[in-house]
Order: sequence, then structure tokens, then C-alpha cells
Amino acid sequence: MELESPTVIHQNYNLFISAVALLLCFNLMYILRTNVKKRRKSKEIEPKHRNDAGNSRLQLPDTGGSTDVIIVGAGVAGAALACTLAKDGRQVHVIERDLTEPDRIVGELLQPGGYLKLIELGLQDCVDGIEAQQVFGYAIYMDGRNTKLSYPLENFESDISGRSFHNGRFIQRMREKAASLPNVKLEQGTVTSLLEKDGTVQGVYYKTKDGQIITAHAPLTIVCDGCFSNLRRALCKPKVEAPSSFVGLVLENTDLPYANHGHVILADPSPILFYPISNTEVRCLVDVPGQKVPSIANGQMANYLKTVVAPQIPQELYDAFVAAVDKGNIRTMPNRSMPADPQPTPGALLMGDAFNMRHPLTGGGMTVALSDIVLLRDLLRPLKNLSDAPTLCKYLECFYTLRKPVSSTINTLAGALYKVFCASPDPARQEMRSACFDYLSLGGMCSKGPISLLSGLNPRPIVLFLHFFAVAIYGVGRLLIPFPSPKRLWLGARLISSASGIIFPIIKSEGVRQMFFPATVPAYYKAPQVG
Repeated sequence: MELESPTVIHQNYNLFISAVALLLCFNLMYILRTNVKKRRKSKEIEPKHRNDAGNSRLQLPDTGGSTDVIIVGAGVAGAALACTLAKDGRQVHVIERDLTEPDRIVGELLQPGGYLKLIELGLQDCVDGIEAQQVFGYAIYMDGRNTKLSYPLENFESDISGRSFHNGRFIQRMREKAASLPNVKLEQGTVTSLLEKDGTVQGVYYKTKDGQIITAHAPLTIVCDGCFSNLRRALCKPKVEAPSSFVGLVLENTDLPYANHGHVILADPSPILFYPISNTEVRCLVDVPGQKVPSIANGQMANYLKTVVAPQIPQELYDAFVAAVDKGNIRTMPNRSMPADPQPTPGALLMGDAFNMRHPLTGGGMTVALSDIVLLRDLLRPLKNLSDAPTLCKYLECFYTLRKPVSSTINTLAGALYKVFCASPDPARQEMRSACFDYLSLGGMCSKGPISLLSGLNPRPIVLFLHFFAVAIYGVGRLLIPFPSPKRLWLGARLISSASGIIFPIIKSEGVRQMFFPATVPAYYKAPQVG
């Protein structure tokens, strides 16, 4: 047998080493590819953090493990929630992007139902010392006529009413109250993402004021960072719509025709609102339909307000309105609506405008948020230990169901009223709008029922449904009296069809079963009982 030469042996050895190295490279590439897929799958939950020098194993500072609840955002929902959970003995860490006083043109009217929830949470003193104004109802104007609708407050103490105020002042009072509690840590920082492990949210990554990235751990993270939330996609399926924008003005040193009442003008193309926000100021919100509004910078907005809006405003407010336009402090805010569509996630919960929005025409947003907080507080009280993620998740699923009757009623009312109150070239819609105004003007249950819904004092889905179609039937009845003609019969049929086309899509988006039959939803009656 002929022996191989040393050169051949050396070549075979190199070939063997190359094959082994190639095999190891393939294995390494496969492992890396698998890890990349895992990172991509959870990129909204736990992103990869790297420092400027390119180190791949950055050790992030940790705030410690003594926190029970992390709250992202310290607006109305976040600040009120922090106070509430802290009073129940929870250790709460609140992280807010900007702790300076907010300056917004919405979130300034708290309905009586929301004020009752504020009392239930022990936060009613947060409306003291900010020139908050009591609100006792609404005045509605249409085609030179007006009607006054009072909240049904006969069975309540004299202090119970709506409250209107500067949004920022209200929020700062609640932040101060939260920060005064020993078991609340209120910190300015920007939450960049949720921290997740094995499908459970265990905290957040956030950036401090000085740019340092820190991890904070807690068994429950509640996201309530507002309508522009950058975390909601990880916890729900957002379907955000912006049907219109509000143009905000402040009228100074003027009196409303009906003191301590909100004023709604059914103008063309859409409603205009007035309500007091301090001892000397009245907020005016002009709804502008569509995605775009006239430019403020080049004077188009001022011209629109003077030529289109001002002629439709009650004479008592005309001069003050024009003066506010001339002063030039005009601001805009998109009106957003988003049905609640959660993806139940162990260790995390969405609340406030980050989770659920409705058109702000009816001022129901804070009422929904405070109602949700009362519900969550009562739901979590039996749970002494929040670290049991599976049990906690079942309770949170139950929360999403239990909140539906109240929140869906207020959401549906806001969406339906906005569509009814907007002007339309469709004769059936015109008739529905006129019928709604006349129905509310009848008084008695025809006004008390709808205003009890609007005020949040009786947020029951079936009451909303019945009154909405009572308006439609009332409109048809007017068409058929004294003698029904084929044209009027056809218009009546179209009116009913138009009413159905307004309310049924909203109810569908809210969830028919959850809204009207919550007890049939498994999460409602199968929530675990803790003794």
C-alpha cells in the first residue's frame, strides 16, 4: 500500500478543518437568525438597547422590585389612578413625559356622573382652588330657537353638578395630591417600551430627563399615556378615526345667556360649544369636519371664523367671539375616536384615551376614565399579591368586560349625537336633526332621559337605544300628521334608515354582546373569586 505524501496529508487536514469551521459557521448563523426572528417578533415589547460605543450587552440601571404598579402617564386617568391605588396600600411608580402644567383645549368639562366618581375616589377637592365652575345643564340653539335642558339632580345634594375648568389646573392638582402620598413615586421620564419576558409584561424601559435609560419592574403596568400613545399597539388593536377638529378660543369677561350651562349651537356645518372655564373666561370650541382645517398662519382660519361661524352665534356672544378671533390666540385639536379592542396581556392594562376615545362633543371622556378607575380599584382589592400573573390577567379580562355598559353608552351617545347634530344635504338627516331638537324641547322624560345619559348619571345602553329611536319615530310621526303623502312616507322610511345607519355601526364597533349582554361573556362570570 502506497503511503500518502506529507503534502497530501496536510491538504486533507486543511480540508477537514475547513469543513468543521464551515459547519460551525452554519450553526452560528442559524442560531443568530433564530434570535433575530425572536427579536423581531417582540420588537414592540422589548427592543434591543445598545450604547453609543456599540457594546452589545448594556447593563441598564434598575429601579428595584418593591413597586406594585407602574403607571405610564400622569394625565387625568394616570394621576387619579395613582392616588386611588396608593390609598389601597399599593406601591405606585408614575412615569410622565412632561410634568409641567398641560395647556389643552379639551378635557375641560366633567359631567355630574364623573364628579360623583371623583367623590367616590376621594378626589373632589381637586376641583377646589382652580376657579372651577358648576354646570347644571345645557342650552341648545337651532335656527333662531333655543331650549334649556337641566341635569336631573333633584335627588342629589346641592354640590353635585358638572364642573368645568382649565384642564391643566385640574391635572396639576391631582398630580400634587398623588405626589404627596408616601407610596407614590412621581417621576418625569419617557417610557420607550414595555419590558416583557415569556409573554408577560414585567415593567418598562424609560428614559430619564438626563437621557439615561432605566428599567422599572412591577407585576402590573398600566398604560394611560393619552390619545397619542406610542405603547397602545402592543396591547390593543387600535382603529383611530379623526372625523373632525376643534378650533379653540377663549372669550373673556362675557356672560353666557344661561349662566352655569353649556351652550350647543347646531350650526352649519357642525356644532359650536360654549362653556365657562373660570370666573372670567368662556371656552368656545368650533367643530370643523374633515381631516384638514383652514390655516391659522395665513389668516384663513380667522376669515372662516368671522364669515362662516360668527353669523350663526347668538347675538349675546357675537362681540366677544369676534374679539377673541381678533386677539389671535386660536388653537386646534383633532377629535379622535377609537373603540376599545384590547389584546389581554398578562401584567399590563390600557386605560384612558390610550385605550378608548370618543368624540368630545358630549364631554364624556373623563367620566369614562374615572368610572374605569373605580371599577379597577374594586376589582383589584381582593388581590393582595399582584405577582400571580395568570390570575391577574383573568381579573384584567374581567375589567375589559365589566366596563362595557357604561363606556359603550357614553361612546355611542357621543358618536351618534355628533352625526345627528351635523348639518347635511340629505333631507332625511335634516329631518332627524330637527326632530332631535324638537324632541328634547318637549321636556319631561323626552329631555330628562337623554340628559341623564349625557350627564353620565344613567349610562344604560337600553335607555340610549330606546330614546334614539324614539327621536326617529317622533320625526316620522311629524311627517305623517295630518295626512301622509307618498313623499312623506318615503322620507319617513329614509329617516328610520338613516337613524339605523348612524347608531348600528357604532354599536357594532363597541360590541353588541358586551354592551347589552355582558353577563353572557365568559370573562364576566368566570372571573376567579379570591377570599
